[in-house]
Amino acid sequence: MSQWTKRSTYYYDLPEERIAQTPVTPRSASRMLCLDRQSGAVAHHHFYELGDFLREGDLLVMNDSRVLPARLYGVKTENNTPIEFLLLHAVEQNVWEIICKPAKKAKVGTRFSFGDGRLEAEVLGVTEDGGRLVRFFCEGNLYAVLDEIGQMPLPPYITERLTDRERYQTVYAKEVGSAAAPTAGLHFTPELLEELRQKGVRTAFVTLHVGLGTFRPVKADDIREHHMHTEHYAISEETAALIRETKAKGGRVIAVGTTSCRTLEGAMQSRGEICACDGDTGIFIYPPYDFRCIDGLLTNFHLPESTLIMLVSAFAGYEHTMQAYQIAVNEKYRFFSFGDAMLIL
Repeated sequence: MSQWTKRSTYYYDLPEERIAQTPVTPRSASRMLCLDRQSGAVAHHHFYELGDFLREGDLLVMNDSRVLPARLYGVKTENNTPIEFLLLHAVEQNVWEIICKPAKKAKVGTRFSFGDGRLEAEVLGVTEDGGRLVRFFCEGNLYAVLDEIGQMPLPPYITERLTDRERYQTVYAKEVGSAAAPTAGLHFTPELLEELRQKGVRTAFVTLHVGLGTFRPVKADDIREHHMHTEHYAISEETAALIRETKAKGGRVIAVGTTSCRTLEGAMQSRGEICACDGDTGIFIYPPYDFRCIDGLLTNFHLPESTLIMLVSAFAGYEHTMQAYQIAVNEKYRFFSFGDAMLIL
């Protein structure tokens, strides 16, 4: 086992008070640590200054996936025992893979009720990971019902209640299907996006529906034994053409978030080029890795020993990444989903 495949290589010490519990207002007021991936130099800025680091002809690639209000609280139909569902992804119409608490109450054939009967569910099977396959029953469209009675699936390290559900959505979120937000995009405002367009910075969109597998803890000491769950992605012909054109003209392709990065690099790995395509990716990026599409990465600060900090270490260099994280802790940056941003160029 090499240094790069040891889970403990990616550990850093984070005081609990550095975990952001609420988003800042306005969105673009977040701090932004800028890291030069060649020299390791670090500079401190705010997200609204992003345009100072981008050039005409650069392309920002963003994930337009929209978070589903995927957390449901209900009861077991036969005896009103409380149950919590978290929807992961649709298997077919109205059939979903979910995780639930307490799982022992969700035996095959058991029925549950949510929203005073607005939505009902029956357990069809048990998955390899101990989750459940369930069929939902409701009048009308399932997504519309979820929008009414579901709650945002905030990560467990956020304990504050979110008063405005839209703050856990990017301003450009469109395609419903994620179990968690692509959080690097939470810092953008419509005004900042317009300012960047005026400067000649272009934007393109991919869709990757974020599953909980992205955030699943790495438990194996040898990270090569970690099982990455697949996530569905789609790249349009318009986006593929913009990426090819940007590359041809010497512009930089900058992934907004690890999900956009995984979409682009996953497509390159499976197709050998960026083209209009869709599919599932379980790409696991850690050092050393040869990035074939992206030239820059805009991301948040990630959990110790997570697959996401491993990806950042592969792109920015391990030493540079861990040094930047230590500086961010010392400088009291805010971490994780509602935390500050990091621009790596």
